[in-house]
Amino acid sequence: MQTAVQADPAEVGRARRWARSRLTGCGIDLDESLADTLVLVVSELVTNAVVHTGAPAVLRLVFPVGQGAERRPVRVEVTDASEAPPAQRVAPSEATGGRGLELVSVLTDRWGWCPDGSGKRVWCELVPEEQPAAAPAAAVG
Repeated sequence: MQTAVQADPAEVGRARRWARSRLTGCGIDLDESLADTLVLVVSELVTNAVVHTGAPAVLRLVFPVGQGAERRPVRVEVTDASEAPPAQRVAPSEATGGRGLELVSVLTDRWGWCPDGSGKRVWCELVPEEQPAAAPAAAVG
C-alpha cells in the first residue's frame, strides 16, 4: 500500500497518521514496539525526502502475507525525485537535526537505497520480535 507525499513539512504528520491507520488495518497492535518503530522510521524517511528534495515523494508500506508472515520483515520505502544517495552522518551533540538515517540504521534490521526511475528509493526492514509462547493454564484441583 502506498500514499503520495507532497513537498510540505506538514505532510510528515499526515504520513505518520496514514502509517498508523495501515498498521491497525494489517493487524499490528499500535501498543506493540514494532508499531512505534515503524511510525518513527516513516517519519524520518519522509522528513528526509521532503526536506532534502523539495519535491513530492511516495511512501510505501509492504506487509508480509501468508504462512509465517508474523516472522518476516515489514518494509518501509520512500521514493523521491533526487538521484543523490542518502548520506548517513554523525551530527554534533548540540545539533537539532541530522540524525534521521542514524536512527533508521539503529532501529531497523536492514536499510539501504537504490536508483528508482529519475530518483531513488530509500528502504528499511523491521523483523517483528518473536512473541513468547503463552504459558499453559495451571491445573485447578
